[in-house]
Amino acid sequence: MRRICAVNRYVRPVSGTLLRRLALTSIIANVGIVVTGGAVRLTASGLGCPTWPRCTDASYVTTSEMGVHGVIEFGNRMLTFAVGLIALATVLAVLAHLPRRPGLLALAVAVFLGIPAQAVIGGITVLTNLNPWVVGLHFLASMAVIAAAYALWRRIAEPDGPTMAVVPAPLRALARVTTGVAVAVLVVGTWVTGSGPHAGDHGAARNGLDPETISQVHADGVFLLIGLSVALIFAFRAVGARQATRAAVILLAVELGQGVIGFVQYFTHVPAVLVGAHMLGSCLVLLATLAVQWSTRERRPVAPAPQAATPAEAEAVPATA
Repeated sequence: MRRICAVNRYVRPVSGTLLRRLALTSIIANVGIVVTGGAVRLTASGLGCPTWPRCTDASYVTTSEMGVHGVIEFGNRMLTFAVGLIALATVLAVLAHLPRRPGLLALAVAVFLGIPAQAVIGGITVLTNLNPWVVGLHFLASMAVIAAAYALWRRIAEPDGPTMAVVPAPLRALARVTTGVAVAVLVVGTWVTGSGPHAGDHGAARNGLDPETISQVHADGVFLLIGLSVALIFAFRAVGARQATRAAVILLAVELGQGVIGFVQYFTHVPAVLVGAHMLGSCLVLLATLAVQWSTRERRPVAPAPQAATPAEAEAVPATA
């Protein structure tokens, strides 16, 4: 204990501004690794390093024999370490922040632990020869890490008091339903990808679903999501919730942009560039959906603890029978 206290005396406290910048950097880095992971698949480099955790049976790094695909796959693996270092720096910054905020530490640790977990799933995708269901799980794991990083970023700017609703309970329920539909759309989107032409390697299998049918299911989910978002805009505006209305408008704009990309890529036979843009759009839809959910509540500052009465004050209070 003495040693820990001695170390703490020499640790410079981290400001809330720096902490929030680190959390934002973590969000951007995790979105970036989703996009670069898509580039691995879209360039058919998914098995550029044919084994895991090594790149080849004899080397942890790519070799000249692996060619450009080995460079792309190994580069994406190295980005995982960079994202992990950012997450570790965020955890250390939370620990150095004064006053201590346990709620932030739990979120920071969740982001940090989510990155190696996501990397292990990525390794399983390689060991299973890019099984499309595992590839989809790999993407969804990244979405979960992004969600945790976003929650950390928002919580840093909030006080630690109780959570208070800023819209009526039915509208909070509608926002939760919208979030659930958005998650379902992302899940079905991985099924569409698993049925399409971009397997990540020329020898990788597809999931066996009919691309046209599953694409229609995905499109129906998108239409439902857009309808719910429009309903949120009018409902939030009706109760005068300006921030929530603004968040819902942004969500609708992101959904429409993502929908346009999705339809164009479908009718142009799924070009790689548009698929990459669609993956980025998926991250933005998730973030915009979380922003709507966050806008329906706020945290109040912690109420100061009541002070004990002084002896003089105690004498002045009349006794009760």
